[in-house]
Amino acid sequence: MKQSISLSKYRKSMGSSEGLKSLKHINTTTTKDDPRFKEEDQPLSPMARLFHEPGSNVYIVSMMGCKTKINPDVIKQNLVHSLVRHPRFSSLQVTDKETGNIKWVPTNVNIDNHVIVPEIDPNIESADKFVEDYISNLSRSSIDRSQPLWDLHLLNNIKTTDAEGTGVFRFHHSLGDGMSLMTLLLACTRQAADTDALPTLPMNKDSAYIKVTSVWSVLVMLWNSFVAMMMFVCTGLFLKDTETPLKGSAGVENRPRRFVRKSVSLADVKAVKNAMNVTLNDVVLGVTQAGLSRYLNYRYGEINRIGRGDHHDKKDFIPKGVRLRATFFFNLRATTRIDTLVESMKSGTLGRWGNQIGYVLLPFAIGLKRNPLDYVKEAKAVIDKKKVSLEPLFAYFVASLVLKLFGIKAVGKLNHKVFFNTTLWFSNVPGPEQEVTFYGQDITYIAPSCYGQPNALMIHIVSYMDKLTFVISADEETIPDPHRLGDDLVESLQLIKASALAKESTKDK
Repeated sequence: MKQSISLSKYRKSMGSSEGLKSLKHINTTTTKDDPRFKEEDQPLSPMARLFHEPGSNVYIVSMMGCKTKINPDVIKQNLVHSLVRHPRFSSLQVTDKETGNIKWVPTNVNIDNHVIVPEIDPNIESADKFVEDYISNLSRSSIDRSQPLWDLHLLNNIKTTDAEGTGVFRFHHSLGDGMSLMTLLLACTRQAADTDALPTLPMNKDSAYIKVTSVWSVLVMLWNSFVAMMMFVCTGLFLKDTETPLKGSAGVENRPRRFVRKSVSLADVKAVKNAMNVTLNDVVLGVTQAGLSRYLNYRYGEINRIGRGDHHDKKDFIPKGVRLRATFFFNLRATTRIDTLVESMKSGTLGRWGNQIGYVLLPFAIGLKRNPLDYVKEAKAVIDKKKVSLEPLFAYFVASLVLKLFGIKAVGKLNHKVFFNTTLWFSNVPGPEQEVTFYGQDITYIAPSCYGQPNALMIHIVSYMDKLTFVISADEETIPDPHRLGDDLVESLQLIKASALAKESTKDK
């Protein structure tokens, strides 16, 4: 009973100061000599402006578990001298009444308005459920545009299964893309074993997704790009995914989300990678395809069993010919460096920043397979074609072209139509290889995700130390049991790993 009463209070006070712990005010001051004011009256980039359009008003949330209780005063003092010095995090987004354009206007930041520490009963029942509900409740609200569009919620004094304290960053997507914001967040951390050293990200040897080695490879690239372009145009006009139990209905972007994370061993993923001679990305996509198939088979089974008493769990209930696609995001930057962002925060300059992302429409082959390795093989075949195409650049170019020809409203409607006609968003961002500390707080997990997108489901993959985490953002009206979906993803990895090792063992004999 205590839990439901407490959550009710938070829902009433979310976005207000009621019910929030009163902390010492920390002043931040700026003058016209501050380098941030060089950014004054700069217009939002087209991609940043896009995230203010109906159906695309997206927020990024990044959940962090801490080994110890969080000291809010220490966090606030450090944020003043790091994150707040970044121009985008200390500027308002102001709409010009005459032109309708939005521009950045530097402002003085009151850190107390951005770091929120609710009072929580330490003896609350089911701490994990309470924290999950609190974060879900954040997706019901937006950040007041009278201040920079970010905040940090510190759920202190409540111990969950894997953390003594939980921090939840929330950023409006107009501040930057996922890779930029993840890198910026890591620029505020240091290695736990060496507090003078920045964390390092795993190097991706296959980062160049287009490799031209011959005339034939050029022809293949052009053909793949042409096919992708046709699919993009058709999706924007009329081509919809099948109405499965994962497909959101109209208005899904306005409904609250449930965030669920499931972690697996990175060594298990690498074991499959090495046994099958594929990439980590191939394995992750194969596991996702397998997990979605298991979950859909369960949901269709529940529908088909009504009034029949059919309880054969291994029966294939999935209809034939299901079209299910993910919007798979690509970072279009050549590189994003943590040390560069550290220098940007010190100097108060912008550096290379913004939403520089493209995407591809990634089809999943949905269905139960006798050989679990087929999920990885099929995923590899699809992603290999995407690597040899200009689809991410094409999506970015089309958005820019429509913007120039028809304006921001038109490109907003186009993107919304494409996203809504597919089933889910998918993103894969590498995390630090070492354990990190965030201003003295050792981090146990990092779990980024989004809400506000016109899909019922987003699956975000992030690595941290020796773990790989599936972060699910689900509309509970469409997906009432996201924990089961997470379990299906974990179980799928174990089945694929067992098959891969068994096959490798057979080869060695």
